[in-house]
Amino acid sequence: MPLDFFQKIESHLENKLPFVAYRKPNEKGVTAIFQEDEELHHLNDYLETGFVFAPFDSDRGAVLLKLDEIVSLAHFPEEANAPSQDIEIGIDTKQKDFHLELVKKGIAEIKAGSFDKVVLSRGIQLKTDASPLVLFQTLLHEYKTAFCYLWYHPKVGMWLGATPEILLTMHNRKLTTMSLAGTQDYGNDENPTWGNKELDEQQLVTNYIIKALEGKVSDLERTPTETVRAGSLMHLRTKISGIAKQEELGEVVKALHPTPAVCGMPKEKTKAFILKEENYDREFYTGFLGELNFKTERNRNNRPRNTENNVYRSISKNTTLFVNLRCMQLKEGNLQIYVGGGITKDSDPEKEWNETVAKSKTMLKVIMATE
Repeated sequence: MPLDFFQKIESHLENKLPFVAYRKPNEKGVTAIFQEDEELHHLNDYLETGFVFAPFDSDRGAVLLKLDEIVSLAHFPEEANAPSQDIEIGIDTKQKDFHLELVKKGIAEIKAGSFDKVVLSRGIQLKTDASPLVLFQTLLHEYKTAFCYLWYHPKVGMWLGATPEILLTMHNRKLTTMSLAGTQDYGNDENPTWGNKELDEQQLVTNYIIKALEGKVSDLERTPTETVRAGSLMHLRTKISGIAKQEELGEVVKALHPTPAVCGMPKEKTKAFILKEENYDREFYTGFLGELNFKTERNRNNRPRNTENNVYRSISKNTTLFVNLRCMQLKEGNLQIYVGGGITKDSDPEKEWNETVAKSKTMLKVIMATE
């Protein structure tokens, strides 16, 4: 029963024990992983198994939840979407002025040749009386095509999100990643027109990822760029796939994270600029999270009548990691929403500010629905 599933999460919360609950894009079921003690485990290498939660700054350690207990809810009940509301929050003029100046600094560095693109972000602080579970259930109702999650560790904090972006998937040796860039509001058109700024940004990101994977992933292929919808926003997406060795997964993650879609190009220069100039700590925003080396067992013979061959089973290793976008952090009734955007030489500071406002509505919509 759904009630038992969410009661177990509530009990873990009350006892201040680590857990994560999540649903993958376009799936019906919800999974919860419970760690039986409050010990803080860090990822040592990518040969371990567990649920990983990594910060933006790759020099900091990633947290690994142990798979002490896994509980699944086969089907999260459907609910009619609430009528959409026009969400507005008061503009903090001081924060807006700071962000506009930050974007101008980024553009100046690009024009000076320091880097090609940088992703700049900000945090929005709000009060809420909504419980974490209510917020999570609202995410599940509102964002069926995103990776929706509620993550908690007493020594780290609580995070929720609905992210549209996969960092990578790995099924045995088959690896797939994507470049996701360019943003515009959804206007009842599944194939909108994109400007040169967005198209150039997408091409830059795609080329950078392919170059980063060369020598680590063989048989690289890419799909044509397509438009995808994530809630009330539209993005450009290109899928990139190839073959990688299991023991090289850590090197692949290191090459990809943080991606150009959340950091910039080249990575080290833009990361240093972000850490110095953004004036706040992203923590796990624009980090990544997901299943690491989960094992799946199945019969090699799918014909049930031929039972003599059912003893032969195949075990596959599966990793699915998502970039932590469209997320918020919950601290004792205070929420921090995180939003950002890619800056190129053609960026307009006012438009970049407006893009962060549009992106903030993904999480604001969830908060409004709980009030």
